[in-house]
Amino acid sequence: MTRTTSILDQYPDYEINIGMEVHVQLTTKSKIFCTCSNAKTDKPNTNICQICAGHPGVLPVLNKQVVEKAIFAGLATQSSISSKTDFARKHYFYPDLPKGFQTTQSTRPICTEGLVRIRLENNQEKDVRLIRIHMEEDAGKNIHAGDQNESFVDLNRAGTPLLEIVSYPDIASTAEAKAYLKSLRNIVVYLGICTGNMEDGNLRADTNISVRKKGSKQLGTRCELKNINSFKFIGDAIEFEIERQIELIKSGGTVKQETRLWDTKAKQTVPMRSKEEAADYRYFTEPDLPILKIDQIWIERVRARMPELPNQKYTRLMNEFSLSSYEADILVNDRQLAQYYEQTAKINSSKQTINWILRDVMSYLKAHKMSPAQCKVTPTKLAQIISMLEEGTINSHAAKTIFETIAETGQTPETVMNEKGLKQIGSTEDLEKIVIAILKEHPDMVQAYKEGKDKLFGFFVGQAMQKTQGKGSPQIIQALLKKHLV
Repeated sequence: MTRTTSILDQYPDYEINIGMEVHVQLTTKSKIFCTCSNAKTDKPNTNICQICAGHPGVLPVLNKQVVEKAIFAGLATQSSISSKTDFARKHYFYPDLPKGFQTTQSTRPICTEGLVRIRLENNQEKDVRLIRIHMEEDAGKNIHAGDQNESFVDLNRAGTPLLEIVSYPDIASTAEAKAYLKSLRNIVVYLGICTGNMEDGNLRADTNISVRKKGSKQLGTRCELKNINSFKFIGDAIEFEIERQIELIKSGGTVKQETRLWDTKAKQTVPMRSKEEAADYRYFTEPDLPILKIDQIWIERVRARMPELPNQKYTRLMNEFSLSSYEADILVNDRQLAQYYEQTAKINSSKQTINWILRDVMSYLKAHKMSPAQCKVTPTKLAQIISMLEEGTINSHAAKTIFETIAETGQTPETVMNEKGLKQIGSTEDLEKIVIAILKEHPDMVQAYKEGKDKLFGFFVGQAMQKTQGKGSPQIIQALLKKHLV
């Protein structure tokens, strides 16, 4: 696998340390502390009640499903799950935070000291350590009305359940940062606790970056890149920030600890605010929520429902279906596509199956912006197309025509083949008559071929395919031409 180049290659005397805080929006039916719907809606301020709107005197009640999804995440990342955990109030003031504080976890998070295993570009593996995973509520959303110089607040998102997953600064490059995010996204998607859709804000990453001279034992001053919603933008922002910090240090300046935003148009990071410390938030224990006790019985009940995780699937796909690491990696990064492949391979496990999926199926899905489940070429129909091709019933050109037709109509491969007359002429006797006739029609070219003009062989193959209207077996035609062109 080719190594991705980085701006860091231009600064061999420096190294970077990256830690990430990833907010995972959980797929529960209701919010974390009330019964309001957690479903997405375009109608502002409809999924709200007195609790998530921060009315005085109301009491929150913890959603059990949030706790179980946090335990899932803890088990999947080999974290220690706390037997006793509690909530805290994190105070800051913003228009979309109706209570004036966020209910989160502080000194006793539900999960600590886990890890996320990532696959590097050289196919080696690396563990990125986790400091903690904790539960918290989301804030609302500010909507700015541009030219009208007005802002509006939508509280639908207030109180939606989040897990915040915080890593140590173990990430050493932009490529590693993207690999970490993809691995983490795969984990929460496979667990079924989050959709992983970054564009909708279901997975949001705050990236802490610092640079230092190689050999230095002390970490550099970190800057946080806030709420970037795509792998590409995160990669671009990290690359810019690496160069900005290194050039600042080289010119004798000092990196200030601050939060910065990524300007997608200008392609640069811009200051947002100075970075707060924990003391600035005036944390104290949430008095309205009791200590949460999690016993081993509860943990084991959750463990019994654990699905196959991405790294487990990656290994199994290579062992069970003899896939390359490249092929397995592509499938693991798209759970639905992996399922589609396995269903197809159970019917036809030939090497052609993965080739068709990575080439034809993926291209069609991307062009039509659909999921594998929406494709009319079902795993069964694709397996039938591949079998017909391998058995010589159809040739590769006909196979592509049948695939494209089924994708539009949903018909069976056999029906399309018969309706379009695509069945291959496989009779050696019939094809031999055609080949002999073609050679008699072009005696000069036959003589030229025998005198050394080998490229004319393709001409004869083309003539035979034309005579058979593309239905002749290319393999048989080539064998017959070699027989008669001696």
